[in-house]
Amino acid sequence: MNDRYDAGAANHGADQYELVGYDEYGQPVYRQVRPQQSQQQTYDPYAQQTQQYDQGYGYDPYAQQGTQPPAYDYGAYDPYATGSHQGGGPAPGTAHDPYGRTTAAEAPGRQPHAEQAAQQTAHIPQQAGPAHDQEAPAEPQREYHTEQFAFVEEPDANSEDVIDWLKFTENRTERREEARRRSRSRIVALAVVFALVAAGGVGYLWYAGKLPGLSSDSSATGTATAAGAQKRDVIVVHLHDIKGDGTATALLVDNTTTQRGTTVLLPNSLALTSDDGTTTTLAKSVEDDGSDGTRDALDTVLGTDIEGTWRLDTPYLQNLVDLVGNIDVDTDTDVPDPTAKKKGTAPLVNKGRDQTLSGKMAVAYATYRAPGEAQDAQLKRFGQVLQSVLRKLSSDPQAATTTIQTLQQILDPSLTDKDLGTFLAGLSDLAKGGDYKTDLLPVRSDGTLSAQTGAGIVRNVLGGTAKSPDKDAAVSVSVQNATGVEDNTEKARVVLLNGGFTFLEGGTGTARATSQVVYADAAGKANAAEVAKTLGLPAGSVTKGKVSGSADVSVVLGQDYKPSSD
Repeated sequence: MNDRYDAGAANHGADQYELVGYDEYGQPVYRQVRPQQSQQQTYDPYAQQTQQYDQGYGYDPYAQQGTQPPAYDYGAYDPYATGSHQGGGPAPGTAHDPYGRTTAAEAPGRQPHAEQAAQQTAHIPQQAGPAHDQEAPAEPQREYHTEQFAFVEEPDANSEDVIDWLKFTENRTERREEARRRSRSRIVALAVVFALVAAGGVGYLWYAGKLPGLSSDSSATGTATAAGAQKRDVIVVHLHDIKGDGTATALLVDNTTTQRGTTVLLPNSLALTSDDGTTTTLAKSVEDDGSDGTRDALDTVLGTDIEGTWRLDTPYLQNLVDLVGNIDVDTDTDVPDPTAKKKGTAPLVNKGRDQTLSGKMAVAYATYRAPGEAQDAQLKRFGQVLQSVLRKLSSDPQAATTTIQTLQQILDPSLTDKDLGTFLAGLSDLAKGGDYKTDLLPVRSDGTLSAQTGAGIVRNVLGGTAKSPDKDAAVSVSVQNATGVEDNTEKARVVLLNGGFTFLEGGTGTARATSQVVYADAAGKANAAEVAKTLGLPAGSVTKGKVSGSADVSVVLGQDYKPSSD
């Protein structure tokens, strides 16, 4: 192998060569170096001295920096075998092997190759120089134009996800807006519906005469006309106590216009006009005038059109309660057992809420009247039993008719089993739905109706016009029983009615020895004297004083009262 090193030439002082680089094949390239005279070098510790190079070199790698490289020491040893001396250049007579080996300079015999390589120095890729003096070559500035670039839109794997997200967000926003629009539409629709319902409710209340300010006591003509124009079905019920010889009367009203039912309780003291034109009471009319006469008298006083009469004796009431399966009533008092023979026996009916009553118990409660108690209290109990029976009765007309037929009553000819059953079934439906109530018709002590109290129920519930008998037709007499004998009240009533007086029940007072007939003013003295004479009382019992209620004459029956034998 030719190592391109001429040892003999090097030893005999031949021309020297220096490594100037490598060719494109990686081979070292040398050039001949002419001998130079040795010059004394002065050591400059601050590297400020310069050396003069032989002009024959023709190559100064530091010419552009304006400084001279340090002198080469050709005799120095390079421990790293890099082919350069301490000054940074290659040692003379040696060449750098790319594999890290030091080779001798090319022999003179190989000069042509060296000269050819010297001519190719322009193609040297890189020359070594001092590391601390080298600078990175400046990158030449290049000018770019927009037409040199081609922009290609490459598909992004996340682009579809972004589009889907945008679509989702857009759709979500649209759904929210649509939901808001629907909510606003619903609110507007609800407002309209509420307005219509409110208007309808006000119209209904106005039509039914139930608006505030247009109540039963109002005298507005428009309200009375609206109440009078409503369609009502009315029947009268007479409860006959076959053991106590007393009666209780009520009107059952079915307002088919307003879909409401009412029981109107009528006190026995209600003043009526009998067939002969005289003034009488409801209780007396039931006994004397019968069903037809009493019904006509009630139509006259109340301005109603009663369609029929239902006479309900206590045994039939007991059977009716048993047929419907007992009733539940909020009782207001204890009712003793009328068949009990010993004192201290437990009451038949106990006071309390939701008391379950059988037929016998219901009759005892409906007819019970405590000593000294007004008849209105007993009448209210009768009304409770009636409404409870209606709640338990079937709402089916056919079933209700069957229940009535099972009683085997002999009804008034004007009211058949089918008519009564159908009527009661309609009231039962209203009672079960909570559209049913019970009202007591208020009357004065003389039995007449006031324009403010009784007229309200008559106009709004019954749709009629109150028309009490003329007070001048008969002298009204209020009677209080202080004789200690219960039957004396009824005997005095019969006597006074037969005498042409209007009887007003004044209740029961503490027993006293003498009777008393009181008038209010001088104009009533003659009437008081006539009352005393009719009752068989002495003339000395007539005195001036305070008259109870609105009666013309007030009577207190004492133990000296002796009823007439007839």
